[in-house]
Amino acid sequence: MNRLVATFFDILSLLIRSQYKNGVKSLIAENLVLKQQLLVMTQKTKRCPPLSSADRILLGLCTLVMSPKRIERAAIIMSSSTLLRIHKIFVNRKYQRLFSNGKNTRPGPKGPSKELIRFIVETKEKNPMYGCPKIALLASNVLSISVDQCLVRRILLKHYKPTPGSDPSWLLPIGWKADKLWSLDFFRVESINLKTHWVMVVMDQFSRKIIGFSVHDGALDGPTACYMFNSVLSENTPPSNLSSDNDPLFRYHRWLANLEELEIEEIKSIPFTPTSHPFIERLILTVRQEFTNKIFFWSKADLEKKLGCYKEYYNDYRVHYSLGGSTPSDLYEKKGLEHVELGRNSWRSVCNGMFYTPIAA
Repeated sequence: MNRLVATFFDILSLLIRSQYKNGVKSLIAENLVLKQQLLVMTQKTKRCPPLSSADRILLGLCTLVMSPKRIERAAIIMSSSTLLRIHKIFVNRKYQRLFSNGKNTRPGPKGPSKELIRFIVETKEKNPMYGCPKIALLASNVLSISVDQCLVRRILLKHYKPTPGSDPSWLLPIGWKADKLWSLDFFRVESINLKTHWVMVVMDQFSRKIIGFSVHDGALDGPTACYMFNSVLSENTPPSNLSSDNDPLFRYHRWLANLEELEIEEIKSIPFTPTSHPFIERLILTVRQEFTNKIFFWSKADLEKKLGCYKEYYNDYRVHYSLGGSTPSDLYEKKGLEHVELGRNSWRSVCNGMFYTPIAA
């Protein structure tokens, strides 16, 4: 206790004698830091002497006066990063006390009121098709206050939690049953020797089932797209409608003639709006995150074989939020998951051990 009082009075005298130049005050503070470290070292401890709260306060006060270039030399029993960290704590505390009103609040604007947040969230819940501009106009007209659409967007991102699969899509009235509407798109993957492979993925919108994958290891054009799509159709019945984006690849004469021959009507998504083509875009993201980003492949045949394994897992074993926990096979083929008894189950390996599904023991 005596050493703490002595050091405290030394610091107090240093602050009172403010007529000293900065170099003199820095030198005195450095001596006090050395003195305090020596006092800590003389403690009778078997391990490394711990720093008490009083030690941290005294060292922090001294580093406020010292030159940052001298802190590294003054550190004997502790690293300079420790002293700098203590100094940073004091600086943060200083500005917290300067710019706070004593109620532990952050500086700056307070943001929207709780009543406005509740109104905007309830509006979105009751009208899922309303966008941010429409909600902002509604709130401005009804509440007689100015509400910006950017504010609505920030509130919805933070407070609005939509139920998975509850938001309707403009494609739902078309794809109301199996084989009524398919969605198609391409994505690119690289082999282990950095050769580019293009993958066509086709899915059924009603059941979210993967109809098939087709792989090409070269440049894409109209005839290639037709060949890849026809290879997927070789084991399936053609749908009534096909949804695709506005890629120039789907405007080739050969592609349009192939769809006309198959009597398939093509439905285009809204340009530059990925959310208008959400099902296939989400599927590609899932395939990348769960599978293609975690495997290596050597050739086209190797990739086709591995994608076939993932297709089986996705359709037969992977449950979906949008389907209420069912699998695509539950809706497409009326084939549900195998029921097992808790505590009497084992695990089936899928995709060479990448996934495991429960089965009856």
